[in-house]
Amino acid sequence: MSYQTHEPYGTNSQSARTPTQHLAWRETLELHELTAFQSIVLMRCKLSLAKVSDPVLQNLYLESIQLLEKNLKELLPFFSYAPRHENVAAPHPDSGFWAGDLLGAAKTAVRNYAIAITETATPVLRNVLSKQLQGAIQWHANVYSYMNERSYYPSYNLGQLLENDITNAHSAIQMDY
Repeated sequence: MSYQTHEPYGTNSQSARTPTQHLAWRETLELHELTAFQSIVLMRCKLSLAKVSDPVLQNLYLESIQLLEKNLKELLPFFSYAPRHENVAAPHPDSGFWAGDLLGAAKTAVRNYAIAITETATPVLRNVLSKQLQGAIQWHANVYSYMNERSYYPSYNLGQLLENDITNAHSAIQMDY
């Protein structure tokens, strides 16, 4: 694959490179994961900002919002290099957001339990954590099924999956806070 150097995002770096053909499948999937996760977190930060009364914490939220918006704006141009192009109607954004937030929480729970089990020396605690890990896996499966059935997370249709990411990222960036 050949690459061209350009500076589309306001950087002065000579290493800012984008492909002239298309992204590899694995990097496309990583692009999806990063964009989907950051879009949900950005929406959650914007929804939460007004509820935060501590001025220092409010500033952390504002910095987070600005960082996430910048990240998404830098990632979005790469979707045009993804190995697909299918136009699909975007799902209802509210349900997709809340389901995506829940899926991210379930995925994080699975990872956290798996890590905690590797750090546990007490057999009875390990058994409890293992049982709870199985519950978190089922939780993730239930949320994923809900999302997949409604095309919020169409994992077998890369084109639609990436279009959903683009729509969610734009919605997150444009969302008031």
